[in-house]
Amino acid sequence: MQYPVRPATMTYDDVTHLAAKIKPKQQRVELEISMDTVSPNYCRSKGEQIALNVDGTGYDETNTYSAKIMDKQTFSSIQATTNTSRYAAAVFRKGELHVTPLTGILQMRPSFSYLDKADNKTREREAANEGGDSSQDEAEEEAKAITVRFARPESEQARQRRIQSYEFLQKKQAEEPWVHLTYHGVKDGRSDHERQYLFCQSVDASENSELVKTPKEYLAMLMPPLAEEKPVGPSNVLSMAQLRTLPLGEQVKTLMKNVKVMPFANLMGLLASGTDSTSVLRCIQQVALLVQGNWVVKSDVLYPKNTFSAHSGVPAEVLCRGRDFVMWRFTLERSVMRKEIASIIKLPPEDVKEFLEHVAAPRANRGWEFLLPTDVDFIKKHSDVAHRQNMLWLGIQSKLEKVFNFSKEDFVPKKSAQPDPVHISGEQRLKMAQERAQENQSTLQKDLEARRAGSSIHIKQEPVSDREDEPMDTSCSSSIPNGSLNGYPSPVGEHAAKGLGPELSPDHWI
Repeated sequence: MQYPVRPATMTYDDVTHLAAKIKPKQQRVELEISMDTVSPNYCRSKGEQIALNVDGTGYDETNTYSAKIMDKQTFSSIQATTNTSRYAAAVFRKGELHVTPLTGILQMRPSFSYLDKADNKTREREAANEGGDSSQDEAEEEAKAITVRFARPESEQARQRRIQSYEFLQKKQAEEPWVHLTYHGVKDGRSDHERQYLFCQSVDASENSELVKTPKEYLAMLMPPLAEEKPVGPSNVLSMAQLRTLPLGEQVKTLMKNVKVMPFANLMGLLASGTDSTSVLRCIQQVALLVQGNWVVKSDVLYPKNTFSAHSGVPAEVLCRGRDFVMWRFTLERSVMRKEIASIIKLPPEDVKEFLEHVAAPRANRGWEFLLPTDVDFIKKHSDVAHRQNMLWLGIQSKLEKVFNFSKEDFVPKKSAQPDPVHISGEQRLKMAQERAQENQSTLQKDLEARRAGSSIHIKQEPVSDREDEPMDTSCSSSIPNGSLNGYPSPVGEHAAKGLGPELSPDHWI
């Protein structure tokens, strides 16, 4: 027995036990223990009030508190565990350890059934006060017809529900009668006699075995060490401590398989401090591809050979081709349309949605946009890796064109020229254009100084335009300064604003 609401140092051994009873089949025990009503910690007025609420003013043999004061409390048991096969009571004597298996472990907690009795008394008093009025109403009631109905046979399903209901269990527990017991204290002679049964009385050597194991060997028998297994990263949750026990290549593969898309800086932050970035770059290129400066896990890592789609049962080879097409499209532009993707790769909608959810997020009126911004810093710092990945994408593109029967020009807007390589962003193109504009500006400055010195300048009758092999970047229009032309600053207009000379019309650019 355990008493979880009381410290282990404050036992009930010296407290008077008034009664004890048990229901053996249910392993339910109740103990009545007296309370010290003369203790300075006992509130007598509260005790009298509780006894009055429970028993009322009258005296009856069924009264809970015959002394008109709460002078006892009841402890009721609950099972601490239903499986006691792992527990035993052990006694050590004369170098021998005697172990006795347990059939039940009970936790004794205070019972507040007297409060339920007090509530019932209150309801009875209220009903008695209203009884006079209700009796007259009942006398005046006329005879009414009674409809008799016969219950239909109970189905097996309804019977199972009834058996498992709380009301049925309570009724079943109440059917077992209480067995009243006599309590013997821990120092009583009867208790000492019962404790002798905890010792093995047999002296037969065949039944008793001497412990010849060392303490370490015996401990290993009780708690055998767990078999060491190679740690494997879980599918949805990663333990960083377990992850760092893997080789570097497995760490990178496990992270990319779970995250799907990640900047290189974030990947280095997840690895152990001091990890060589060159080694990480070598490992990441084996399991991922570069898309807009970010690393995206390869399709054959997510869909290994001889596996099938969990949604549609499509083979892994077909899934890899469809996902590669989605990734290739994101090397060309920030957003793609789901319907357009589905019409080309011709895979079930669930698989297409899964491909897009790996690397993109839906946007209103813009289709699916790539999850991360373009990592320009990585492209600048590791231009050789970016160039190698660009060549790799060209090879993948040629295979996809043969499989899906399309051309890259099908995805290029009609009014724009051939797009730049995938690893050059719009910000870089704008910077290059501004550098060319500064060169034109310096040339204009020299011409204006020559004109002030009395020299003549020749006016050309054709506008200055961008090179044909450099497409116009319309995505950075918000950062284009006033007085610009096709995304580049107009040097003539700028110098005219500074008072360096008259501003020429568009037909007379220098």
